[in-house]
Amino acid sequence: MLRAYGDGNLFGEPYGEGPVRVVFLHGWARRGQDFAACATELAAHGVASVALDLPGFGSSPNPTVAGGRRHYAELVTPALQKLGEGPLVLVGHSFGGAVATVIAAHHPELVRALVLVGVPLVSVSTPTRAPRRYRLIRFLHAKGMVSEVRMEAARQRYGSSDYRNSSGVMRDVLVASVNETYEDEVKMQSVPVALLWGELDDVTPVDVATRSLELLSSPHSLRILPGIGHLLPTLAPHELATTIQEALS
Repeated sequence: MLRAYGDGNLFGEPYGEGPVRVVFLHGWARRGQDFAACATELAAHGVASVALDLPGFGSSPNPTVAGGRRHYAELVTPALQKLGEGPLVLVGHSFGGAVATVIAAHHPELVRALVLVGVPLVSVSTPTRAPRRYRLIRFLHAKGMVSEVRMEAARQRYGSSDYRNSSGVMRDVLVASVNETYEDEVKMQSVPVALLWGELDDVTPVDVATRSLELLSSPHSLRILPGIGHLLPTLAPHELATTIQEALS
């Protein structure tokens, strides 16, 4: 059963009884339901949790202002301040993991530990430039020489699948997020950080995890799951639940 959290504009699914000890934050274009199997297993062991739908996904309405993951951290923090009876274990996958990392960096009093899965924390490769034709169309559009219809057609042809499938404020959120990196927040961590990665993650490769380890000064660990891709929360919920229980111990 979905419930409203924070100021009433953030929705999520509660699992288990008693004080909330774990909060799940999902990836881009996903929803809290990704963590259902993991949260159900934790509930069977007496651990209550909430799987939030981030703004613009699932049951939560779009944000009123476009911003990247740092802005999302500001939107989620009020909900965390009202949950549970003490610091929470934040579990973040991909987009949601970056949000969790920012929250833990700036509000460590709210966070007992971080469990991060396939999170784009650092850049490990040089970004590829957009095709020359697309850059030309974009330039001409900015000068008023190309119509919005033609510009949108170019976006659909040359943009990523996430970009093509988003629109309005959520497309602006995506663009802002892609241009963010989180090395500073990784270095700021004072809480334990557990990295859980799929060996076959082709969205956020294992190299991102190993590079992140070099920046962490707080207690940390990395576990790589053979044969698992980017959608680890749905592919390996038991392994995720085990990592969370270790973070709670």
